[in-house]
This record gives sequence, structure tokens and C-alpha cells, in this order.
Amino acid sequence: MNIVGILGSPSTPSRSAYLLELALSRLDAFTSSYRSIRPRDLPAQALTQADFGDARLQEAVRAVGESQLVIVATPIYKASYSGVLKAFLDLLPQDGLRDKTVLPLATGGSPAHLLALDYALKPVLSALGARDILDGIYATDQQLPSRPEGGYTATGDIVERLDRSVQRVAARARERQEREAELARAATSSANSEPWPAERVRWSV
Repeated sequence: MNIVGILGSPSTPSRSAYLLELALSRLDAFTSSYRSIRPRDLPAQALTQADFGDARLQEAVRAVGESQLVIVATPIYKASYSGVLKAFLDLLPQDGLRDKTVLPLATGGSPAHLLALDYALKPVLSALGARDILDGIYATDQQLPSRPEGGYTATGDIVERLDRSVQRVAARARERQEREAELARAATSSANSEPWPAERVRWSV
């Protein structure tokens, strides 16, 4: 499974970056390739002006198009996702997330912004063609506390929710493999079938 992680945090290190890394560590068994997209590291002028002539923007948009699973991680500010994430999502075509599984992740200072996932981020993902959107995970500062030596850690409930999401991703991966295998068998069967001889064809009116 080709996975793309889109990190909407404008700063580093950040809790949303840690949450994304934590999710990826649990998806390692299902990953054939992984690409990390950090819009904050893309050329600012090209990003804000939607300059599709920029090679780095082209590469990032192409990576999303070639993926099967897209993980979107963002901090929540004033009940909405980050501006840098919005700037990148605006670059995607209208059906840029069609036929993809999408896992939304968000972090915020308190539970007050929990509904931002459902009322701010998910509608945008749906507008981009996403139909298979997994239950989002919202983590507060208390659920991702700082470590004395630097970085962050996750409380048990966040880890459990990530593990449940991984199980759903695994199910999607199996379904995709079964569909691809079925299509391959059908193509092989069609290629091996003998064409009808011309003398056996009868026309009737």
C-alpha cells in the first residue's frame, strides 16, 4: 500500500507531527512505499500562488495521486485546520482523493475543538472526492504530553484508537488486494479465451 502523510503543522517539532509518526509506526507492515509531504517546506510563493510550474509542488501533488492511503495531520486553531494545510489542499484536483482511504489526525489544546474534525476538515476531504474517510483521531495536549528529555509521548487511549484505525486500514488493504487479484484473474481468463470462429457466427434479423 502506497501511503502519503500530509503534515499541516507550521512548526517543528509539533504534536501533530508526533501523532503522524505514531500512526505510521503502526502501519509499517502494510506500507510498500511512504512519502511525507510537509507543505511548510514547499516554496512559499509557489504554494500561496498555486504555481503548478514549480517542480516540488508537482511532485507533491503527484505523490497524493499515486497513493492508496492518505493520512492528514494538522493542529487545530480557532476551530479550524491550519492555513498551510489549506493552501496545499487547494492545489489538489477536485477528485484528488477519490478511491483513497483517508485517515484524519488532529491536535489541539483542549477538547473544545474536537468537532473541528467533523465540521471543518472532513467536509473538505469529502469535497476532494474522499468517500472512505476513517474515524478521525483528535488528541489534546494532555493526551500527548511533553517528555522531559524532549519530544512527546501518547497516553493509552490515543494508542488504542490508533491501533483500531490500523485494523481498519489492514481490512481496506486486504479488500484492495482481493479486488486487484480478481481483476488480474479476469484479465488472464479473457486473454486466454479462444475467439469464436467466423463460421460459427450467425446473424439473425
